[in-house]
Amino acid sequence: MRVLLVEDEQPLAGYIAAGLRRQGFVVDVAGDGRTALDKCEVVPYDVMVLDRDLPVVHGDTVCRRVAERGTTRILMLTASGAVEDRVDGLTLGADDYLGKPFAFSELVARVHTLVRRSAPARPPILHAADIRLVPARRVAERGGRPLHLTPKEFGVLAQLLAADGDVVSAETLLDKVWDEHADPFTNAVRITVGTLRRKLGEPAVIHTVTGAGYRIGP
Repeated sequence: MRVLLVEDEQPLAGYIAAGLRRQGFVVDVAGDGRTALDKCEVVPYDVMVLDRDLPVVHGDTVCRRVAERGTTRILMLTASGAVEDRVDGLTLGADDYLGKPFAFSELVARVHTLVRRSAPARPPILHAADIRLVPARRVAERGGRPLHLTPKEFGVLAQLLAADGDVVSAETLLDKVWDEHADPFTNAVRITVGTLRRKLGEPAVIHTVTGAGYRIGP
């Protein structure tokens, strides 16, 4: 899932972004409110983790404008945990509110909750044939054999399984599994699908649909 982290304190932003990426999220970072709004014009983020006190454009304004679109869930961060501030944030359109300092595990849990709200209901276990994947636990296996996948391989497999046999384009995989720094002309998707196929073994279950993308199935 795609997350936009909006935080002007660079060390904190780096810490949060790295932690979320380790949890399997695709994370883009903005250091001010104007940059955040510009990024939202281009990418349909599932969740925005938004610091309230931002330079250039205040976090309240960012929250209100993004909430008006109704496509991105917002977790607002603030140095104040006062009830009045929480009420203000929720009134602006935030879906959740977390005061600083916070436990990283709580931040991750709240982001996971918002992701579930933003996406169509997905079963807790994804499977096709003898492949089984549990997104919440970051576990994948085939025929009972554990699969040792990189985050990108795991993300591609999750997207293909969630499509339930439908074709998923390379562009969609690039958008959902890679971050904003990915070159749109890169062959990263093709390479990752190739290594994923090798790890899955025989018989082959990922099929290339010429000119359209990839599908998983018999």
